Amino acid sequence: MNKSQKLFGVSLLALAISGCAVTSQPIERSTSEQRAQSDLQSMFKDQEPLSGPLTLHEAMARAVKYNLEARLKVMEEAMAQRQVDLATFDMLPRMALSAGYAGRNNVSASSSQSIETGTQSLEPSTSQDRDRGVADLTMVWNVLDFGVSYVSAKQQGDQRLIVQERRRKVVHTIIQDVRSAYWRAVAAERLLKQIDSLMARVDEARSSSQRMSSERIGDPVQALSYQRALIEATRQLEEQRSALSLAKTELATLINLPLGTDLTLAASNDYSVPELKVDMDHLAQVALANRPELREQDYQARISAAETRKAMLRLLPGLEFSAGGHYDSNSFLVNQSWADYGVKVTWNLFNVLSAPAAIDVAKAGQEVADARRQAMSMAVLAQLYVANANFNEAQRQFQTSQELAQLDSQIADQLRNRHKAQGIGELELIQGELNALQADLRRDLAYAELRNSYGQLFASVGLDPLPKELPSTQLSDIAQALNDSENRWQSGDIQPR
Repeated sequence: MNKSQKLFGVSLLALAISGCAVTSQPIERSTSEQRAQSDLQSMFKDQEPLSGPLTLHEAMARAVKYNLEARLKVMEEAMAQRQVDLATFDMLPRMALSAGYAGRNNVSASSSQSIETGTQSLEPSTSQDRDRGVADLTMVWNVLDFGVSYVSAKQQGDQRLIVQERRRKVVHTIIQDVRSAYWRAVAAERLLKQIDSLMARVDEARSSSQRMSSERIGDPVQALSYQRALIEATRQLEEQRSALSLAKTELATLINLPLGTDLTLAASNDYSVPELKVDMDHLAQVALANRPELREQDYQARISAAETRKAMLRLLPGLEFSAGGHYDSNSFLVNQSWADYGVKVTWNLFNVLSAPAAIDVAKAGQEVADARRQAMSMAVLAQLYVANANFNEAQRQFQTSQELAQLDSQIADQLRNRHKAQGIGELELIQGELNALQADLRRDLAYAELRNSYGQLFASVGLDPLPKELPSTQLSDIAQALNDSENRWQSGDIQPR
């Protein structure tokens, strides 16, 4: 090969390699913008509009129906069901269909040779056409594979039930998050207007004091101290406003409302204190039987037990049945189509050697599942008793905060009367109203924590807030079902429906 031929060969090889190179193009910004627009439309699509002030149970119903995380769990459950359906097909016999065309450039011929003399005993001959069409339909069914596939399908069914338990857990968590965010948003709605009004008065008093200082009226040190006290009051109000301003945004996110939606809450000034009317021992028993995490471990234990059965099944020989139909267009054949069938026993002897280890692994998996369930049971009981302690503490803190709020409100009323009578200055009145406002805030946040800790008690038990069957998927029906469930729990009825 001369130099030019070598150069041509190298160039051809380089061209072939570069042609096989894989490159990834960056996504165009216009494509991302279209995707963002499509996502925005999909995220809030087909949602019932707000028709008035939002109640707690309506907010919960919206979260259950529209929350994106809840939607994801519904999709995962649907996918798990399809995987179960797919696993059942593994129990069917294997059936293969093939058809095609076979040809060659010369005749398929053969002759025979004597093994004694080494001479040709037959002249070359053929029994096959150069071009022919063939087709086969074969079915094979292995009894051992059927048994293993049946157990695997049962395991896949348990996996689907595990997904259902995880969805239950997500619903419990979302509803509890909505409860917490709702009551904090109620506190925000009650107090933000008061905070803004008081901040406006503080700003007005600061402007008046600064004007007097610039005109050199009064003691400068006293004026500066007065302004400092007003700035400190402003700082406290700003901190309170910051803590409350995001409550509605968090609630809107949980119920999947477009951010920026004008949200009004339906909450009265009734600070009713809930009572627990169920014995803790009964709650503990229900929690151990009903919590999604523990039921998931029950299914995991059943899956591990099925692994042991599969390992034992693989010890057995396989009984295989086969049947098929065939066709060959070869003109030399007497029967161009025929059927065959058979029975065969197969046994992988190496499975006998590996089976004890496989069975030990499967049994160890069962023991681990049992130990994990017991450890989780202790954690569940701890969560329940911690939730009860938090509820009792929240009751005491709310009662204290409510008494302080009432006292500060009475003090503020007295200060207003004195200010009208010009017995005190603006700063003292503002400080008194600020104290009253802070006391109201502490009371409302304590009440939100009380309601949250009360709901956490039932969430720790694993009670489902929705029945298994709903009249419809309308928000009103979901909200009514949530309200009915909570009324039953408050009355002491925690039996599942």
